[in-house]
Amino acid sequence: MRILLPTGAATAETVRRAAAGFDADVVVTGKIASFLTPHALRELIQKSAYDAVVVSGMCTVSFEQVERETGVPVYRGPRHAADLAGILPLVGKVPLSRTVPADDFLAAGEAKNAMARVMAAEKNAEPEFVIRGTKIGGDSRMKVLAEIMDAHRVEDIPSRARQYFYHGADIVDLGFGFDATPVDVKRVFLELEEIDGPLSVDTQDPDLIRAALFRADLVLSLQETNIPKVGKDVARAGVAAVIVPGGSTLSKNIARARRAGISCIIADPLLRPVGSGLVASLRQFKDYGCPLFFGAGNVVELLDADSVGANALLAGMAKEVGASVIFSSEHSDKTRGSIREMRKATEMMVLARDRPYPKDLGIDLLVLKEKRSRREPALEYESATVAKTMPNEITYDPKGNFRIGIEGNQIVAVINGKAVKGTRWQDVLSTLLSEGHVSLLDHAGYLGRELYKAELAIRYGRSFEQDGEF
Repeated sequence: MRILLPTGAATAETVRRAAAGFDADVVVTGKIASFLTPHALRELIQKSAYDAVVVSGMCTVSFEQVERETGVPVYRGPRHAADLAGILPLVGKVPLSRTVPADDFLAAGEAKNAMARVMAAEKNAEPEFVIRGTKIGGDSRMKVLAEIMDAHRVEDIPSRARQYFYHGADIVDLGFGFDATPVDVKRVFLELEEIDGPLSVDTQDPDLIRAALFRADLVLSLQETNIPKVGKDVARAGVAAVIVPGGSTLSKNIARARRAGISCIIADPLLRPVGSGLVASLRQFKDYGCPLFFGAGNVVELLDADSVGANALLAGMAKEVGASVIFSSEHSDKTRGSIREMRKATEMMVLARDRPYPKDLGIDLLVLKEKRSRREPALEYESATVAKTMPNEITYDPKGNFRIGIEGNQIVAVINGKAVKGTRWQDVLSTLLSEGHVSLLDHAGYLGRELYKAELAIRYGRSFEQDGEF
């Protein structure tokens, strides 16, 4: 297969090294590869016979017309020339995109294949038991249990539960504090009657547990003080239960639950927070003859660190100790997104079963840091000017000033009582410019900065403050 590789002078040597051993023509079209025009590409193709063209993934123009006229497919290569060596062997063997950079396109394909493997593994898994269609234990995926604290105080509990299931929870746990009554518990579960997913009741109060048994699929938690009072009721309802140690050992409480007739049991050895015995508590995770519960959410909530890496590491620890259910929560702003993170972490653990470590799986929890950094070609210039400090006094745009904020997943820019909304900063800016709301270049630059900050705030679940640091 003969391949045409148009490139820029800055990346020419990198492209030539990647093309070594291939039937490929490396042609320098200018300083920057992404500035290639359809006209220039058409002329290059007409000079020889090619089976395919791979242009820079940074190109933004369409080469669709060139492809129609010449009959030669034009694929987007990777964004960075350093990644071309990994793409060239795939040309003609796997589908590439005409519009999406090859690294992004292939990563999306790898993620899709990875998720297909996760789903196939779960479909074929043999569980220890099933809760409302959800497999627990055995070789099934670790299930994410997400808690709604003080569920009787939540105004729109169905929306919260649906949101948690949408973000990846396998079981939604409804917590009830000491001020809750059996009437409160029954009301909450009745409000969730249209929810199909598994629900658990989180309380040790026997009366509150009984009030939930008409709908709850799982009870958190039973131990020596409440098993004699409510154990047989749980057994008659056919509800699963999480058993914890108390004044008695976990093994003895499991035996009590079994004597009460409870057949679907999950053992919770109680994971301690960092600094309060986390490592020592891991020793308690052993074979109790039933699935294990891993309380990761308690560790993440009590750790002032970003939740993404913490959830990934805790999921790995849970995998190593053989846990079947992993607890997650989003009680604080710093843990927002934990349910989605933990779900992906459990999927990563499925893909890592036959590997020595969870790396290069097709999916990951890399959010801010790169898997590998890329070296860009050195900048070339003949002279340089030291930037001057921006004046303290600025000239306001006669067109008016903007108030920028976020609403849900949308960026909002308001001027003179009119709002422009969008999910991408460039779309909002383009609309503002096309509608004539900006007359000064420095104002346009300022808007670009603030709108992009707003998009980043949405992407990473952070608050947004106009004119503040991100």
